[in-house]
Amino acid sequence: MARIAIIGGGISGLSLAYFILEKAPSSEIMVFESDKRAGGKIWTEKADGFLFEGGVNGFLDNRPKTLELSEKICLKPLRSNDASRKRFIYSEGRLHRLPESPQAFLSSGLLSVSGRLRVMAEAIIPGNAKEEETLAAFSVRRLGREAYEKLIDPMASGIYAGNPENLSLRACFPKVYDLEKNYGGLIRGMFKLKKQKKEQGSNEKVGAGPGGVLTSFYNGMGEITDSLQNILGSKLRLGHKIVSLDKKRDKYSVILQDGSNIEADIVTIASPAYSASEMLRSLDKRLSGIIAEIPYPSLSVVCFGYTKETFNFPLDGFGFLIPSREKRRILGNLWDSSIFPNRAPEGHVLLRSMIGGARASELAMENDSRLSDIVKEEAEKIMGIKSEPDLIRIYRHEKAIPQYTPGHPERLRNIDSLLMKHKNLFLTGNAYRGIGVNDCIENSYRLAEKIIEES
Repeated sequence: MARIAIIGGGISGLSLAYFILEKAPSSEIMVFESDKRAGGKIWTEKADGFLFEGGVNGFLDNRPKTLELSEKICLKPLRSNDASRKRFIYSEGRLHRLPESPQAFLSSGLLSVSGRLRVMAEAIIPGNAKEEETLAAFSVRRLGREAYEKLIDPMASGIYAGNPENLSLRACFPKVYDLEKNYGGLIRGMFKLKKQKKEQGSNEKVGAGPGGVLTSFYNGMGEITDSLQNILGSKLRLGHKIVSLDKKRDKYSVILQDGSNIEADIVTIASPAYSASEMLRSLDKRLSGIIAEIPYPSLSVVCFGYTKETFNFPLDGFGFLIPSREKRRILGNLWDSSIFPNRAPEGHVLLRSMIGGARASELAMENDSRLSDIVKEEAEKIMGIKSEPDLIRIYRHEKAIPQYTPGHPERLRNIDSLLMKHKNLFLTGNAYRGIGVNDCIENSYRLAEKIIEES
């Protein structure tokens, strides 16, 4: 059986190893992780009865592979509380609930009357899908500037910590791109898809967004990576940093930071793009250079725990995002103890703020005192919270979420073309075809099938 090296112990690398072993139990697999812990951007910690998510806080339950994997490894998914369906946008000095229906949209004060009419006019705007267009340009063209600034811009911050003026629509939101390309527009496309579903006897909801219910586990997202780590056992090697790859005849040499090397027949790099680029520099300079084009802004997650008796704001919902036009210093604030149970001890609440991202990357790298002061000031300004938190946790991601900038689809085509020159070398992870947990697990599942079929 081929010897397989997987570089990267985040959800992509861990799930890839699991899927290969599930289909070919006799496979000789080694998973290398440079950090002392596995999980990557899934980072769950517990302290004083609080459960902190330093990175990913869940996945949507509308795609099957994550749920199937959870069942196989004996995990019970936990759907978010009903209250968390209420989501807010901070605009013009107050929180506005995001409308969840056409009727709610028409009566919402988030957009002006002209802004709402402009969104409705999307149905009569001719389709003009472009091969490559930024999320900002598309949104202004189809929905109007006000909807872009108050709805689309904060959504991009919430998902990518990104600047929509520098995000590829096709790469980031392929479903939205396809609606215009295939049906001439978003509203027309959704009506046609809804009609098709009805004719097929399906009650499945149709929308331009991802859909689904946010889902996690009772003890946090770390449950899934911890379970996979336990299953892999000694096949997972923590604290093993790979610095480069070499190839001699039909075998790869995986070179570690301490100078040692390990031979492998098949290598998959499941690390972030910037790490993959470094590893590939000596093997294929052009491939390394293309991968290095994928940028990663910095992002910090600041968690505050409060006692309810000192807390006077009604946390009835998911939390809020902030449009960049508001010039605030946080991207948004999630009310974790209202989203899932077991996030705060009885009589306490837990809030989580995001700082930095593509528009203010340097702000995320401020010292702990400065970051906590920023969140306190913003919490007082936006929610009227004046009490001091009982507990603070700060998680820094110097290179956080990969940005699918304009040209990303072409970049992927070039990467795929260059990889064809290197038999049994593969790339996976959230830098390429989807940043979410569902994307990572689905891509790993498909790659496992390909590796087994070709080996």
